[in-house]
Amino acid sequence: MKAVVLTGGEGTRLRAISGGLPKPMMPLLGVPLLERTVALLRENGFDSLCFTLHYEPQIIRDHFRDGSAFGVRIEYRQEPAPLGTAGAAANCADFVKDEKFLVMSGDSACDFDLAALLADHQAGVTIALAAQAEPLPYGLVLTDRDGNVTGFLEKPTWERVVTDQVSTGIYALSPDVLSRVPRDRPYDFAKDLFPLLLREGAPMRGRVMEGYWCDIGTPQAYYQCNLDALSGLYRLPGADVSPRRVVPCRDRARLMRAMSEALAEFGADFTDGLTVQSDRGRAHLAPLPDQCALALDGDRAAVRRLEELARKLERDIDR
Repeated sequence: MKAVVLTGGEGTRLRAISGGLPKPMMPLLGVPLLERTVALLRENGFDSLCFTLHYEPQIIRDHFRDGSAFGVRIEYRQEPAPLGTAGAAANCADFVKDEKFLVMSGDSACDFDLAALLADHQAGVTIALAAQAEPLPYGLVLTDRDGNVTGFLEKPTWERVVTDQVSTGIYALSPDVLSRVPRDRPYDFAKDLFPLLLREGAPMRGRVMEGYWCDIGTPQAYYQCNLDALSGLYRLPGADVSPRRVVPCRDRARLMRAMSEALAEFGADFTDGLTVQSDRGRAHLAPLPDQCALALDGDRAAVRRLEELARKLERDIDR
């Protein structure tokens, strides 16, 4: 599978702590964020990548070269002047050819199931969404009950907030979408292309993703992302450790009760927290002592399944 990774960002708001590094190369627990992104893509089956370059491109080229050391194949497309997010992706049209593909920013951290996002994509655009309690810094995406996009709000004030769904800058696209991008001027997905496609009635869907997502665009967000990785809230792609997941909640004892009731009939073991053994493997669940959240450890597929149940029960409790 193919992915276009937008890596041309300078990171002006991070300049005080970046030391001149391109924003995607900022270290996350000692490893460049872009390397974490490549590991996530590789884990999800994306083995052919195209990096779009602008600011300090040689730093990225020298680190990744052809990608073979990271288990992928990497091509590069350099922008003499910024082309905008959609313009940069369109610059990779010869790489994409006639396949559906993924676009993602190289300066955000996440542990989404990207393979599922692309597999679910049928036509036009599918936007990966994340629920954010503080959505003001982001572009909000309105959808109907079937997930069809009905509108956009770019960085609104609180008086205009009507959803918590924000665009993560991760998109599954059909290749024909790139033909709508002009090549004679900068052009953005959020500001230009998506509103145009919405007006024309082109297929556009939003998919709320489970898992962690953070845009490291400010020093505060960058430091918080490192703390989240240390605490296990953000599962570091490529880390050779048990895939711990952390599910924040309002009342950890109440959520544990709901989980216990839901899993008792499946032979759950309550000797030490809650342990479940199934055809997906083994998973252990227990409240964290220092924050209102549950921690899940074990086999990756079993942990993911248990996390989905925990998040669903938490939403049901909130209702």
